[in-house]
Amino acid sequence: MTYNNNNDENKNIYEAPENSYSYSAEPEKTEKPHKKGGFLKAVAFVLSLVIVGAGSVQVYKYAEKNPKVSVIGSDSSDESESSDSEISSSDSKSESSAQSVSAVSTDSGSLPSLIDLASRKDAKSIPDIVESAMPSVVGVSSTFEYTSSSSIDMWGFGGGNTSPQTEEIKGTGTGIVMTSDGYIVTNAHVIYDTSEYNCGEAKTVSVVLSDETEYEAKIMGYDVETDIAVLKIDAKNLTAAEFGNSDDLKVGELVIAIGNPLGFELFGSVTSGIVSATNREITVNEKQMKLIQTDAAINSGNSGGPLLNSCGQVIGINSAKMSSSYGSASVEGLGFAIPITEAKTIIDDLINYGYVTGRPQIGIQTQDVSDTISRFYGIPVGVYVVSVSEGSSAEFAGIKEGDVIIGAQGQPVKNLEELNEIKKQYKAGDEITLTISRQGEDIEINLVLQEVTPEKDNTENSENR
Repeated sequence: MTYNNNNDENKNIYEAPENSYSYSAEPEKTEKPHKKGGFLKAVAFVLSLVIVGAGSVQVYKYAEKNPKVSVIGSDSSDESESSDSEISSSDSKSESSAQSVSAVSTDSGSLPSLIDLASRKDAKSIPDIVESAMPSVVGVSSTFEYTSSSSIDMWGFGGGNTSPQTEEIKGTGTGIVMTSDGYIVTNAHVIYDTSEYNCGEAKTVSVVLSDETEYEAKIMGYDVETDIAVLKIDAKNLTAAEFGNSDDLKVGELVIAIGNPLGFELFGSVTSGIVSATNREITVNEKQMKLIQTDAAINSGNSGGPLLNSCGQVIGINSAKMSSSYGSASVEGLGFAIPITEAKTIIDDLINYGYVTGRPQIGIQTQDVSDTISRFYGIPVGVYVVSVSEGSSAEFAGIKEGDVIIGAQGQPVKNLEELNEIKKQYKAGDEITLTISRQGEDIEINLVLQEVTPEKDNTENSENR
């Protein structure tokens, strides 16, 4: 910020105009009477001159040692020069003051901005980042089919016929171009609906590029647990995004979000903020996830878009679903993104296999037994087995409907979330021990975890969901 010093002092110097005259009467000379004591007065006058002279010498010596102190009468021969010196001194003080203010303003202007402070050493400017990344950001449009039952009562007496009604529901989101030949990553909930409509997988999906070119997209795979999906379009020479390492993120670092909030009318909207937290553990749909927390605005429609660092690299996949699930609509500055480093292995599996490999499964559908349910039904707190999947490891191990899982690997289990946290420490093919309460008796059962595949993962309420 620059300050301008406009408070110059007005110098009211009166100069007599040329050809001006002044008149004065000469006083008459009168002889003064002689008074006594003239000699004593002369002596006193001489002594006073000596004292004043000594004081002047001391002042002059002090002024010599202190250049900032001006000596009255030095370097001046008459009153006119003295006056000019004072005016010059006043001007120099004003200039000195202006230079001082200018120096302060220059120093203040050179101070780094908040964006500079939050950026990395090799950071780019935000306009350069957006210009480079925008061709890699796409819009994703999904069409779902929703079937509802409606009753037709012609006469108004009830008992009308009930017939299913099929409706189409459309949703939009954002995606990131991963490869030049058309692989695109987005959020799973953009193409797979688990809302109150429960539409499931989208019937059709299309992708709109930044130049408004539209393509039909094929769903290569999706993982509801991590909210990641991969699409493929038949296109060449696309601009692929540059991916970074989310493990290098630091709290307070600058991040930029790009997406299509509230639909394609606001295509390519840019917001910025900082990293509020890394590895933030939140629970979404009874699943714990470690996410990047940011105060950059992530609204509905931004889902699947990139979260960029100050070098223009993708370090996260924005998720409006997780942001809205964790905080109410009135909460501002609270957004979440999936760390790209953790997402890479899932993306690779979805491209190569269509599902996430190595993920363990027991093969049961469950319901939590709370303290209230425990007291009402007289069963222990834990995970109640509603049903057992045919051909699953649970069936082979002898788990039955009505069993209550109260422990795993020697650790107590009170709900499905705790059971999943223990299970996720192991891979498909590992053997674990479950402690089960059956008809008032506690028993231990060993089972070999199976891999979750699209064929086996056919239950919405299994422990893998």
